[in-house]
Amino acid sequence: MTFFALALVLAAAVFHATWNLLAKRVGDGGPVFVWLFGFCSVLIYAPLAVVVVFVVGPHLGPVQFLFMFGSGVLHLGYFVLLQRGYAVGDLSVVYPLARGTGPLLATAAAIVLFGERPSFLALVGIGLITVGVFVLTSESGSLRSGLGAGVVYGLLTGVFIAAYTIWDKQAVSALLIPPLLQSWATTLVTTLLLTPLAVGRRKEALALWHVHRPEVLGVAILSPLSYILVLTALVFTPVSYIAPAREISILIGAAMGTRLLSEGDSTRRMIAAGAMVAGIISLALG
Repeated sequence: MTFFALALVLAAAVFHATWNLLAKRVGDGGPVFVWLFGFCSVLIYAPLAVVVVFVVGPHLGPVQFLFMFGSGVLHLGYFVLLQRGYAVGDLSVVYPLARGTGPLLATAAAIVLFGERPSFLALVGIGLITVGVFVLTSESGSLRSGLGAGVVYGLLTGVFIAAYTIWDKQAVSALLIPPLLQSWATTLVTTLLLTPLAVGRRKEALALWHVHRPEVLGVAILSPLSYILVLTALVFTPVSYIAPAREISILIGAAMGTRLLSEGDSTRRMIAAGAMVAGIISLALG
């Protein structure tokens, strides 16, 4: 991995963990919150998307539009599951699980679909991530505290992360869709799919906007920005390097949850997150 790709991924990790902290503060905003920050994102990034279309002049045919639409569907599942996970579980559990299992599955898919072959070091990384997941989810009394549901949603979110990572890798590297345009179109599709629901629950949307306006705008800016950086790196870097390396945000997210939100059992959770980060580094180096 080049230094430029690594710099993009590390910057994306900081932005990603930050917007997840903001989303956790909203709590059970559900699909309405996803629509709200998606709507704001579409408006904020629309001028840049227009500039990309006219300056870069990408070829946009049926296949490109299919990949934009498909990414929007996958991201819709990701955002809704993630937000539900934050409603029933802690940030320091849901976030590391989602971000830890995502690259693991994405790497496995890259092996099958793209013919990438992991080294021994990469296999060690897979083992470390598995151990980290086990330690993180083996909390006594987790079902009684509601963390059991958070674990389930975290793992399901990881499945969608793997799916959209592989899907978008093809979009930006094989189909040559500009990263910013792919991200913007994805957000547009997700927002349009949720619009009928948001219209029916417009009072809830207005209430969320009045109470959580800073969080909505923060997620609206940082969520696309973090992913645009990742997509840019994916243009010239194998997915089996990018998917694991970007998950350094696991450690950041776990630290935010235990320190800023005062979530309990910080030592065990940080050890588990550290094991997962070590595994991710091994995957990237392998």
